[in-house]
Amino acid sequence: MNQRHVRSFASADEVVELERLRSSMISVGGLTVTRDTHYPGWRWSTHVKPIVKTESCQFRHLGVVVSGRLHVVLDDGTEFEAGPFDVVDIPPGHDAWVVGDEPFETIAWSGGKGWLAPLGSLGDRVVATLLLTDIVDSTGMARRLGDRNWADLLENHQAGTREILAQYRGRAVDFAGDGVLAVFDGAARAIRCAVALRDAAQDLGLELRAAVHTGEVEIAGDAVRGVSVHEASRVLGVAGAADILVSDVTALLARDAGLAFEDRGEHELRGLPGSRRLFAVGATSAASTSPG
Repeated sequence: MNQRHVRSFASADEVVELERLRSSMISVGGLTVTRDTHYPGWRWSTHVKPIVKTESCQFRHLGVVVSGRLHVVLDDGTEFEAGPFDVVDIPPGHDAWVVGDEPFETIAWSGGKGWLAPLGSLGDRVVATLLLTDIVDSTGMARRLGDRNWADLLENHQAGTREILAQYRGRAVDFAGDGVLAVFDGAARAIRCAVALRDAAQDLGLELRAAVHTGEVEIAGDAVRGVSVHEASRVLGVAGAADILVSDVTALLARDAGLAFEDRGEHELRGLPGSRRLFAVGATSAASTSPG
């Protein structure tokens, strides 16, 4: 899956709303960036202290002020104010409040996620089966076909992918590059969908590889996050052309679904501790791809 280089707060990963505060969070480039709006009358010691239960804010806040003004008092008695276009670096150990009748808005890359942590995530954590796909040698094919023909082929592939996902009750979370991340509430259905997607891609002259993994994820709006997403991505990295690789937990959940699996042994997945046993969906499974 290709990394998304541009993100928008209009489609934030998570939005937290408290009394006199709204924080929209997105992840990009390995960072969590927040757009924080503190409304008139907001004060840390009044609205946040009862939640985090510390005498002062113990998190650093680093960002740029978009509008409004904030008065800050550090634990050592130092006081200062920040206003529009100021770059602020507020150290741990402080109280702060909005000055005047204008909301105080910042774009920050340190602080917001930390002090909101005691609330827990506002997203739902559920067990789900994830399906990741990728077109094999897409760069080479794009070069051979030319930009226009490749764009048309990719559009047809993605349209077919959406139709097949709907048939198998899968939800597309993200189309990035030439692959898809989709989520299912059933392991066997996700595997059968992967087979159907691979077959449909072959009809278009494409070679698809896929990974299917089941684990706990966080659902925040339309986004799906968590270690399980990274695990599925690492499993996809092991898959070869036309492979559908399945994690051991997913294979176990689908054991009574009439699917055939080939043991591919233990694999160490980059950035993850220990090893994982992976299974390939066998050729005989292609005859049993009805959604169920």
